[in-house]
Amino acid sequence: MSDALMKNYGRQPVAFERGEGVWLWDTEGRRYLDALAGIAVCGLGHAHPAVARALCEQAGTLIHTSNVYRIPLQERLAERLCALSGMERAFFCNSGAEANEAAIKLARLHGHARGIDTPTVIVTEGSFHGRTLATLTATGNPKIQKGFEPLVPGFVRVPYGDLDAIARFANAEIAAVLVEPVTGEGGIRIPPAGYLGGIRELCDRHDWLMMLDEIQAGIGRTGRWFACQHEDVLPDVMSLAKGLGNGVPIGATLARGKAAGLFNPGSHGSTFGGNPLVCRAALAVLDTMEQEDLPARAAKMGRTLQDGLRKALEGIACVREVRGTGLMIGIELDRPCGELVGQALERGLLINVTAERVIRLLPPLILGEAEADILIETLAGLVQSFAGEAA
Repeated sequence: MSDALMKNYGRQPVAFERGEGVWLWDTEGRRYLDALAGIAVCGLGHAHPAVARALCEQAGTLIHTSNVYRIPLQERLAERLCALSGMERAFFCNSGAEANEAAIKLARLHGHARGIDTPTVIVTEGSFHGRTLATLTATGNPKIQKGFEPLVPGFVRVPYGDLDAIARFANAEIAAVLVEPVTGEGGIRIPPAGYLGGIRELCDRHDWLMMLDEIQAGIGRTGRWFACQHEDVLPDVMSLAKGLGNGVPIGATLARGKAAGLFNPGSHGSTFGGNPLVCRAALAVLDTMEQEDLPARAAKMGRTLQDGLRKALEGIACVREVRGTGLMIGIELDRPCGELVGQALERGLLINVTAERVIRLLPPLILGEAEADILIETLAGLVQSFAGEAA
């Protein structure tokens, strides 16, 4: 590994040189089943022809002009996302953290418009919203905050899934509530039924913005276009990234109602955000997902994977739970299991472990039955061996 790189990452000892669909090949020619999809990014898999064609055509025409000028492809993408989500306006940036930064700035503008001197955002334990200073503060993980103090003021934290804990802040200077409809880094936790609807009701009652971080759960991952649609809940602000560009860096902050008109010229911006290249790629992603009905496919394959994993892992004492929605699946063990990532790599399978003891599966939305069978068989063997060695 090159000494020219900062030591930010604990990288696995492999480098990939090409991909096709749900498969990757390393520099030695060995093939791997990708059950991580670049951390929920490559929903269409690798080297998808529609995305590749869009990128090549656009790169040969126009890559960047800046937001000083109109960008028709950006306008088209905004209209598509608003139509799919029920939102009204979009701001484009380059990552999920930036999308959440924009959401936090909207919350503060909304709070000040209400006459609040110190607008405060309610966030949750175990959440992940990014690594900028504001989104790092919003994130509910003290380990990744350590060393970056002083953190940004203006946040209060409550347990995830606890509606009563949010309701207790009714008389405080709250401007917004920011939550993940399904936690990603926090261990694929799905809140109780009615949680999102309850937040919507509280926000309506107290004039708070309801802000949903759909960066990992959105763009078809959970079996609907957006995870909040499982409860028919419409937020005021929604942040997107990851699967929107299938690997091309793009983020979006969608807003509606009172949140849609808070930004004015000069209040926020991005040099690269929403340039012609990334918008063309994102439009190709949305086109393909609609044509192939990939959210429905994710729902179907998610049920197949969960059913198969529960059956294959039945009776293994260290397995606490298999849970998920669509192709966002977690297998919780009763002990830390980070070494399974390297062991899976040795067997040609790419997985992730988050929250120390949750095996996280985020395969491409194009996953087929045959690949699902390979994933289940390989992972079940790994967990069985792990359970025996750890007993």
